[in-house]
Amino acid sequence: MKGVKTVYICSSCEYVSPKWLGKCPRCNAWNTFVEDVVEKEPVPVAAVAQRTSLVRNEDNHASLFSEVKTPDYIRSQTGLAELDRVLGGGIVNGSVVLLSGEPGIGKSTLLLQICDTLGANKTVLYVSGEESRNQLKLRAERLQVKGERLYVLTETNIEKILSEAKSIRPSVMIADSVQTMYSDHIPSAPGSISNVKEVAMSFIAKAKSEGLSVILVGHVNKEGGIAGPKVLEHMVDAVLNFEGDRRQSYRIIRANKNRYGSTNEIGVFEMTDRGLREVPNPSEMLLADRPTDTSGNCAVCTVEGTRPLVAEIQALVTPTAFPAPRRTANGIDYNRTYLILAVLEKRLGLKFSTHDVYLNVIGGMHIDEPASDLGIALALISSLTNRIIPDDLIAIGELGLSGECRGVANVEQRVREAARLGFTKAVIPTHNLPHCTEIPGIRLLPAKNVYDILKFLKQPKETAME
Repeated sequence: MKGVKTVYICSSCEYVSPKWLGKCPRCNAWNTFVEDVVEKEPVPVAAVAQRTSLVRNEDNHASLFSEVKTPDYIRSQTGLAELDRVLGGGIVNGSVVLLSGEPGIGKSTLLLQICDTLGANKTVLYVSGEESRNQLKLRAERLQVKGERLYVLTETNIEKILSEAKSIRPSVMIADSVQTMYSDHIPSAPGSISNVKEVAMSFIAKAKSEGLSVILVGHVNKEGGIAGPKVLEHMVDAVLNFEGDRRQSYRIIRANKNRYGSTNEIGVFEMTDRGLREVPNPSEMLLADRPTDTSGNCAVCTVEGTRPLVAEIQALVTPTAFPAPRRTANGIDYNRTYLILAVLEKRLGLKFSTHDVYLNVIGGMHIDEPASDLGIALALISSLTNRIIPDDLIAIGELGLSGECRGVANVEQRVREAARLGFTKAVIPTHNLPHCTEIPGIRLLPAKNVYDILKFLKQPKETAME
């Protein structure tokens, strides 16, 4: 095609190269170059005018910052309190939200469920580029979604989608997914960097100019990042990530970016045959099948936004048969695991270097804050020495390289959550003890260093193997 030029663009930093490269010379990322078209045939003037008219012309002038009025963001409840918590209280009118996740994790199910609540008093347009109307109808019947004011459109052309939205005038528009849609003005295939950017810009301009809420579904690549250009995450107002194992029933949704709320909140769901069910108390769920009177098991408390979560950490330390012992950490930072093992071996003289170490956080949770260091250390020591951690004990605190227990934030909030769940003893850093008030039903056990935590372990059973 005349006027069309093929180049290779890095999906991470958008570096342009005339040929494919294994490593990007700008951002040093590997295997990120995607074939794309940068020069295209001239676009008709009428089409350009139609696209630029989506932006309010009256806003295209400079104004004195002190005279700008503080806006009142109007939020719409989605009907799922866990999702509203992550969004900051509901979806904001005029915002664009990008929802990403693994295939089959439940993104389409989640969006169809919120259509039932949003469609009760608002007009919702659900645009599907992956499923037919009949498929959506079958899922809606299984989820018991009535959809009285829900419109369904199976289309991938962005110009036709915007034309249909102009006649329906919805308050909420859902696009599933942005990688399947294309523009007539971009000659490259759907899902390319140019098409994803053009489609996203069209949706954003529509949302900002008319004040409607837009939810975009994004695919993920094999590395777990959102497919397409990295600039897509910068263009939208919120980026939500739907996490979980498809072989398990629990799902977690967290905000990686949110211009209208916190990025520390998480929402927990359970996948059932009737769709996603909210889990308002994740701590009880994570501790439901916790074993008792067993070595290598310790409870920790992490804070996600404003919500304390009590999780269970399990450790298995066994003699290795290989020259290089194995280290496996599921739900815990791999480098943090090596750091804690090095501290325990150096300060306590425990020989982890001759043992395989396996760490796991129950329920598919991912713990990335240092406040769980004491719990991880206790679980490792317990599994190696076969000494049992009391079932009613929870450990909270950060471990330093010198073996000291450092203070953490929100200790009182963590301890109160542990007391509510039935724990009677809490190991906390000595630094936090003066700042934590006495809480009925739970005893505070201060720990100054890694040597102090050894006294909280029970002696091994007589029947246990040495």
